Amino acid sequence: MSTPSLDALAHGAVIPAHPLALDASRKLDERRQRALTRYYLASGAGGAAVAVHTTQFEIREPQVGLFRPVLELAAETIRAEAGRPFIKIAGACGYTAQAVSEAETAAELGYDAVLLSPAVPGADEKGLLERARAVGEVLPVIGFYLQEAVGGRYLSPRFWAAFTDLPSTVAVKIAPFDRYRTADAVRAVAGADRAGEVALYTGNDDGIIGDLLTPYETAGGERRWFAGGLLGQWAVWTGSAVSLLDDVRAARAGDHEAMLRCLARGPELTDANSAVFDVRGAFRGCIAGVHEVLRRQGLLEGTWCLDPAETLSPGQADEITRVAAAYPWLTDDAFVAEHLDDWLS
Repeated sequence: MSTPSLDALAHGAVIPAHPLALDASRKLDERRQRALTRYYLASGAGGAAVAVHTTQFEIREPQVGLFRPVLELAAETIRAEAGRPFIKIAGACGYTAQAVSEAETAAELGYDAVLLSPAVPGADEKGLLERARAVGEVLPVIGFYLQEAVGGRYLSPRFWAAFTDLPSTVAVKIAPFDRYRTADAVRAVAGADRAGEVALYTGNDDGIIGDLLTPYETAGGERRWFAGGLLGQWAVWTGSAVSLLDDVRAARAGDHEAMLRCLARGPELTDANSAVFDVRGAFRGCIAGVHEVLRRQGLLEGTWCLDPAETLSPGQADEITRVAAAYPWLTDDAFVAEHLDDWLS
């Protein structure tokens, strides 16, 4: 499979998980939803993942009915304004029939690939592979090793090797937030027959730079790296994330100063993520934390989520204030302020 967007995915990119802009009535705010997409385009991101966890899985509920409108808004904005290959990824959830149906909607709207949630109650690994094979008949598939705190589960190395060898698999997002499981999955992907055709993306928001600086060797003897990140963390401060990936690439190429910068910034980025994702609150405020950063920048009007119970945890706003002040290299407030009126127009 080769298209300009899939080639860009293989090369590596910053791919933010796209949030959902709501007004105070918890209705879709189309103007701000488009502004978020424009922010990611202007920041230099290589793509966006829509209808994923950060977009809120509840968009699929019949009484909400936002799955197609949100995908459509992002696709329209990207098609009209990107002017370059920009990877459009749609999240797909549920049992096989639902996941295939969502992939068909994404394909109709011009999406490039599907990020396939592994959260399927009662399904074993064989069933998950059959489901991925069915979805892959519609669009290229990105596998997803999701952390248990937000609905994920343990998946064996044998599963990841078999998933990598599916002909429709173009990438795997590794996000178990667990170093042992990450190592298992990387080893399994590297040892698969199609390892050279499948890009690895980090989703480990607690270890982004460590993943990006870790080389691995495929069964064919090729040295490879995590190509990039598909991250909820990169839904905020996206301009800085693009600069960070450039620095990582320089470090991999032997730039000693870049390597030192990356190593120093690794724990700082993890500290910042703990505030945004509400680690102290067991991730209950992770989406609201993303919204809070975007609200402070003026991209969102509030931190509202579809579930009214999903809010910032006590002390989380102060933690976000602390990390934003402690790590000025991480924020892109000036960039957002310069372009905000244009994005909201």
